[in-house]
Amino acid sequence: MAFNIGLSGLRAATSDLNVTGNNIANAGTAGFKQSRAEFADVYAASMLGSGSNPTGSGVLLSDVSQLFNQGNINYTQNALDLAINGNGFFVTSNNGEISYTRAGYFGTDRDGFMVNNFGYKLQGYAVDANGNLQNGVVSDIQIQTASQAPKATSTMTQTFNLNSTNAPPTVTPFNPADPTTYNSSTSTNIYDTQGNAHVMTQYFVKTGANTWSMNVLIDGRNPANGDGDAAAVTAANAAAIAPGATPASVVASLPGGTTAAVSAAAAAAAALPGATASSVAAAIFSASEAQGTTPYTAQLNFSESGQLLSTTSTDFTVNADGTITLGTWNPVASNGGTPPIWSDNGANASPENITVDLRKSTQFSSAFAVSSVSQNGYTTGQLSGLEIDDTGVIFARYTNGQSKVQGQVVLANFANVQGLTPMGKTAWTQSFESGEPVVGTPRSGTMGALQAGALEDSNVELSDQLVNLIVAQRNYQANAKTIETESAITQTIINLR
Repeated sequence: MAFNIGLSGLRAATSDLNVTGNNIANAGTAGFKQSRAEFADVYAASMLGSGSNPTGSGVLLSDVSQLFNQGNINYTQNALDLAINGNGFFVTSNNGEISYTRAGYFGTDRDGFMVNNFGYKLQGYAVDANGNLQNGVVSDIQIQTASQAPKATSTMTQTFNLNSTNAPPTVTPFNPADPTTYNSSTSTNIYDTQGNAHVMTQYFVKTGANTWSMNVLIDGRNPANGDGDAAAVTAANAAAIAPGATPASVVASLPGGTTAAVSAAAAAAAALPGATASSVAAAIFSASEAQGTTPYTAQLNFSESGQLLSTTSTDFTVNADGTITLGTWNPVASNGGTPPIWSDNGANASPENITVDLRKSTQFSSAFAVSSVSQNGYTTGQLSGLEIDDTGVIFARYTNGQSKVQGQVVLANFANVQGLTPMGKTAWTQSFESGEPVVGTPRSGTMGALQAGALEDSNVELSDQLVNLIVAQRNYQANAKTIETESAITQTIINLR
């Protein structure tokens, strides 16, 4: 019997050495959880019981359990590395085979899916075409690396103060090139459907007590007719440099549809004494410019306490809630010439037009100042980086200053984490003993928080493991001594005569 007892002790000590050695070997493995060999004594039993003073029959390995206590958080240089601070496991899929891990080595594959260092796809909530999270539908997380499409400006909110002590300008009429014809001005970038930036400038002219005129130009042009009569200007310039050009030939070159004001200016210039083809073309350009630089105008009416009461305009649509909508905006671009010719740039304004909210603006006795301005348009953007917050939401940052949600990482937890089946590669699978996984987002319920750009170190304490190694070695030696002693006793009995 002593041979069996000693042999069971050797087996137990060997198992203890193996478990301890495995812990030591994985002391540097991210997300590794140390194991513990658990032993139980053995007693011989019979139908009548083992008696009140039974002799032990050795030892057996009852279980090898893993300790899921928290490992240290170690920061890395990879923004997609993830560490869990608290409860939970990352959920990964290998062609539909689900596994759970604490090792947060993550990156992207060639298709943009977030994968770990074995190519298993990280699971979470995806987003729809509008960037809204699809909560409750767990799927592979994919990072969209394509450029962000531009968005045309459709709303603008602005708060400013107009100086009530200002006097109406003495120089009239309004001329954006002459600061003496207006009291204050401010500019804001807006965007068309192709992402082209345009400068919307507002010029404020005091017209009386508590009344102001707001003149609006976009790129220095009339919003609806920024190109003036570009077709007439182009035709007149071409006719003016043609061989044998005359004032009459320039007038005759004007295309059908030329505005009445431009046609009248051309006829008047051609009738002047000493008129030339060039002077007629210049007159046509001036008339076209007059149309193209006429501002949109709105009247701002303030109360005696300095609050904006109402807005009236024929160029803007005044909405029931007090906001105003730019009636028409036709984006234009200059050809860069001297003088420049403006024409349609091929893009459009937002289908909703541009609604401007000035309702919080005031007229107080202080210097003109814009306290806030925002608009919802932007140009196209290239992906410049990714950020993951502690709730697992993945944000993509673009070169246009915008950010977009790309998905959200989910975590899984179990009623009995000790019941999980280790499968290697620092991963576990669900078992009957572990129970069903409870899936949720980080920092919800009992789930831990995520730390991006970091990894969870192994929870192995090397000093403890080295001491365990010494103890296991001593146990092995002691059990070997038991077998050696039993062998000596048996030999003594054999030698009896």
